[in-house]
Amino acid sequence: MKLATVGDNCMDYYAALDKAYPGGNPVNVAVYFVRLGGEASYTGVVGTDGYGQEMIDGIKAKGVDVSHLRKLEGKTAITQVELVEGDRVFGDYDEGVLSEFSLDKEGIDFLCDHDMVVSGLWGNSEQYFEEIQARGVLTAFDAATRPEDEAPKIAIKNTDYFFYATDDGDTEELRAQMRAYHKEGPKYVIVTLGEEGSLVYDGKEFYKYGIIATDVVDTMGAGDSYIAGFLKGALEKQEILKCMEMGARNATETIQYQGAW
Repeated sequence: MKLATVGDNCMDYYAALDKAYPGGNPVNVAVYFVRLGGEASYTGVVGTDGYGQEMIDGIKAKGVDVSHLRKLEGKTAITQVELVEGDRVFGDYDEGVLSEFSLDKEGIDFLCDHDMVVSGLWGNSEQYFEEIQARGVLTAFDAATRPEDEAPKIAIKNTDYFFYATDDGDTEELRAQMRAYHKEGPKYVIVTLGEEGSLVYDGKEFYKYGIIATDVVDTMGAGDSYIAGFLKGALEKQEILKCMEMGARNATETIQYQGAW
């Protein structure tokens, strides 16, 4: 099983601790997928600053293929982070050289040499999903907490697994929204609900799975861990509830330490 992740990366900077950790949605998914025993690559760009090399070295050290991670003149993306009772709170975001990221034909060919391609809200990659899916490769997209943004609206039509998150719980309004998103094209719409677990809609029925309780140190990367676990199960052709369990278990491991990985 080979997973291609593409798009954003960033250094998560904890000002109160004066520490920065490599991260970013596609990067995290790749790292967690490898942690689960799969193969993964990350395609993207970093800056020529010190953080750029730290990002490359960190991802590579986790066993992720970085052959298509390039440097561009400028700054690596940075996200300001605060910890409030173990819950990560995002502050300012400087996109840096990611604003210049794009894929050429060779880059798309590389992604299509995998079993699945994953990107997300800030990945600048949604415009490539139509071609990738047309070439018979599975796709997954994480809309974070903003499924109504322009990028998810573009990606959803060519996405097999459409993820997003909400803190509002399992409501009739949420289920109606999931049904509407499913009609846009995804085979599965998956929503993470924080402490309430997750909810999946496959066009016929809803599936609910809770969390696996543990002591929380830092929730950074919890959602990305869930995605990696869920997609590992999907590629293994596991039942939906098993995929949800795999996602929950992977998230539980991540929240027991500081930083995404």
